Amino acid sequence: MVVSQTPPVRKASKLEGIKERSNFLREPVATELLEDTTHFSGDAIQILKFHGSYQQDNRDNRVKGQEKDYQFMLRTRSPGGFIPPELYLTLDRLSDQYGNHTLRVTTRQGFQLHGILKKNLKATIAAIIRNMGSTLGACGDLNRNVMAPPAPYKNRPEYQYTWEYADKIADLLTPQTGAYYEIWLDGEKAISAEEAPEVKAARQRNHGTIIPDNEEPIYGTHYMPRKFKYCVTVPGDNSVDLYTQDVSLVVITNQQGELEGFNVLAGGGLGRTHNKEETFARMADAIGYVEKDDVFDLAKAIVATQRDYGDRADRRHARMKYLINDWGVEKFRETVEGYFGKKLAPYKPLPAFKYQDYLGWNEQGDGKLFLGISIENGRIKDEGTFRLKTALREIVEQFALPMRLTPNHNIIIYEIAPEQQLALQKILDSHGVHISPEGIDPLVRYSMACPALPTCGLAITESERAIPGIIERIRALLEKLGLQNEHFVIRSTGCPNGCARPYMAELGFVGSAPDTYQVWLGGSPDQTRLAQAYVDRMPMHELESFLEPILAYFKKDRKLEESFGDFCDRVGFDSIREFTVTYQSPPLNPQSDTGFANEVVKPEPSTTKVAGKNRNRRIRVNDNLHERLKEVATQQGKTMTELAAEALEAYLRSH
Repeated sequence: MVVSQTPPVRKASKLEGIKERSNFLREPVATELLEDTTHFSGDAIQILKFHGSYQQDNRDNRVKGQEKDYQFMLRTRSPGGFIPPELYLTLDRLSDQYGNHTLRVTTRQGFQLHGILKKNLKATIAAIIRNMGSTLGACGDLNRNVMAPPAPYKNRPEYQYTWEYADKIADLLTPQTGAYYEIWLDGEKAISAEEAPEVKAARQRNHGTIIPDNEEPIYGTHYMPRKFKYCVTVPGDNSVDLYTQDVSLVVITNQQGELEGFNVLAGGGLGRTHNKEETFARMADAIGYVEKDDVFDLAKAIVATQRDYGDRADRRHARMKYLINDWGVEKFRETVEGYFGKKLAPYKPLPAFKYQDYLGWNEQGDGKLFLGISIENGRIKDEGTFRLKTALREIVEQFALPMRLTPNHNIIIYEIAPEQQLALQKILDSHGVHISPEGIDPLVRYSMACPALPTCGLAITESERAIPGIIERIRALLEKLGLQNEHFVIRSTGCPNGCARPYMAELGFVGSAPDTYQVWLGGSPDQTRLAQAYVDRMPMHELESFLEPILAYFKKDRKLEESFGDFCDRVGFDSIREFTVTYQSPPLNPQSDTGFANEVVKPEPSTTKVAGKNRNRRIRVNDNLHERLKEVATQQGKTMTELAAEALEAYLRSH
């Protein structure tokens, strides 16, 4: 059955014209790469993304009247997070030779290199390609890196299937244009693993999914309306944040561990824009079940549906989540089935999904070991006595072990022989790298932040550089309230695009102005429920006064073993706000370094913008001033708030 619907005629956005004129991603990148300039034109920047690079400038180095400090970020295409040893050593070398001396693990299981100059871009990409890597399709309007659980369990075949099909889906949806090798290797085709025959065959089968006589048979001249994200996982394993993906495939095996097919979810996505209610975060819906032999045809059918019906006029409305939201699941499924050529089977029941991070020493199931290393914010660097970058280089040089990058921007080193364990541990210890999960602050362990400033052009405020201080302040607050054994999922981004997936966190910070964040509450510890915006603008200097009453309410009314995110979702925001209005901060220890004590009984309203209303704030005063304020207020028959307001107004009038 060939799909009969005719895609609607729409006025295309400017970027659609840039893609059309690019000659399948060749121009103007190929021409401008040869020019002796520090940066590319606006059109070239858009096409460069498809090759895996973003043009950036370091805002820390901006000087009025001088050219921007142009540099480039490169991102690898690494399905399932796989990094062979030769590629890791190459990336490590390139980061020092051409980059900013760091590597960053992304939340989509790739590596990012920052600080590459235009004159070194070709040499950097060429070296990556020649050492079993690629950057093709790591950015741009096409399928991005395909995610999969990083756990290298050799005795659990379902995990091996996720790696296999992450690779095959990635191959199926890799751009077919010759532009990549023409530009970066002067036409030389890199040696790579042979593509699976079933993937080659699937690429040519046509139920309306193929564009005949086109260099890009699946994508066509204009590629996708926006980026497109796939993941493959196993029942119960939510290390991949499966509900945030455009398409998630869940491996279904029989009792013998043999692959039978896949449950299919679609329509997830987190990117949004402040003050644009028509943009929103959305969780994926269950679509159906597909037999293993049909999974590639279904993958093409879903891509073709979005390719032909996604919004190419408004890029804010171009992700597949909006198509499904506008159409409804039933119409979307019927359209996909038209391209697929048959009906989808019903979605199969699954166990609850749980978050996993696989840190510390673990057994693979075949006699070998794997080691999960927590990397704060994914940043691999040497800093003082902590020399993670040097330690990883020495391990890979000495043992030639492969890696899997995790969706929580950590690293798993695997295929470790038991007799190698002591030597690996010694290298890590000698460079100050502590790997025991129990030794990691849980707030740090489960946190994520995007790079944001100074290099990301979309960043409104800090994220990676701010979150260590944010976590430190939250930890101090928990200790003050007697909640020192509590932890929850914290995620931060410098803008609303959501690269660190803050909208699935128990506590999410989303940059809304300099040093100011929208705060999201109520996601689940396992990332199976969307959080909601609680306050639109919270200046970071108000973190303690904002968060303390919420945490105090959590301590007072939580259920047994209830998590912070589950609590916020259960009681609701109205209840939280009602509690915070009358909350009194308990006195601090007079011997503490802060010198702060009680807050006024009825706190003054703040101008801080909250979801639908203004939230009350408190003004902190030291112990002595608090007692004097209380005494005078009693003498004059006024509330402490009234007296404080009169004093502040008098002071402000005189200044």
